Amino acid sequence: MFIDETKIKALAGDGGRGCSSFRREKYEPWGGPNGGDGGKGGDVVLRGEDDQNNLIDFKYKPHWTGERGGHGTGKDCNGREGRPAVLRVPLGTIVYRLDTGEVVTEILHDGQEFVLCKGGKGGFGNTRFKSSINRAPRNTGSGEAGEQGEYKLELKSIADIGLVGFPNAGKSSLTNLITNARPKTAPYPFTTLHPQIGIIDYLDTYERLILADVPGLIAGASEDKGLGHRFLRHIERCALLLIIVDMAGTDGRDPRDDYKQLLSELKLYDPALLKKPRLVAANKMDEEISIPNLKKFKNRYKTVELVPISCLTEEGIPRLKKELLKRVKLLRREQKKSPKVKKASSE
Repeated sequence: MFIDETKIKALAGDGGRGCSSFRREKYEPWGGPNGGDGGKGGDVVLRGEDDQNNLIDFKYKPHWTGERGGHGTGKDCNGREGRPAVLRVPLGTIVYRLDTGEVVTEILHDGQEFVLCKGGKGGFGNTRFKSSINRAPRNTGSGEAGEQGEYKLELKSIADIGLVGFPNAGKSSLTNLITNARPKTAPYPFTTLHPQIGIIDYLDTYERLILADVPGLIAGASEDKGLGHRFLRHIERCALLLIIVDMAGTDGRDPRDDYKQLLSELKLYDPALLKKPRLVAANKMDEEISIPNLKKFKNRYKTVELVPISCLTEEGIPRLKKELLKRVKLLRREQKKSPKVKKASSE
């Protein structure tokens, strides 16, 4: 099961109580105060983990609680800090405050940590209240309550490539061919019911790309028809869009109209998606009808860059993989240069 949206309740640990104690030793029966402070309560912490790609852990365990801080004891011994509750979340997780809808944080990097709820401070022991006029205080602090809140977690996958297309265009078959993901393939629409995240390995260069395959779009997806725009957010952070088109025109469809409709749905969901670099994979080139259809497609979309492929015969698959790597590496280099350019222009 793939869960990309869920709600949680977080409660940090309370601080421990301070201790009221006095030093009692041989020959000194009336020593001064020596009560230790209570320990700090455990935080609730989010930690980004690149080996996580799902929020399913939080679907079935929505309550997360930090441990209470230890109580102070005599001989100036402070209580230990409570253990934190660490939530291992996938990269691309956005956290919203449930009551206001305010964005609390985004977890984008492996190892990134964010304290969602802080543990309460420990209470003071009676040693802290000693003064020149109060030599034997019995006052102590009870410890502060830990922070708490209700939150919504939403996952927007972080991938190099976002694969989009209409149902039955061959998305799942292509994902099976070029990545380690194994989505279900079948000759009917919507065999993919949730996003698939796969790794494209290049064994000769030891490089890899991450591909996000979202369920097939239909006309009106931006208005939440079919599986709707819920899954379109998984391609918002992709550097490159790979649009797969059924060049055989299955079920009497026109590949040219399919491509136009796909762009329209992406634009209606978020116009910024059309500004992303994109590449078209012209699938099902093993069928005879695909050859004239490809010619018509090129005549209408003269500037569109495409790679003819067949997921059945694997024609064009090696070329497509090389093209994807070349383009993503170029985009990565441009991203590294862009901050330096901005800094220079501001000066």
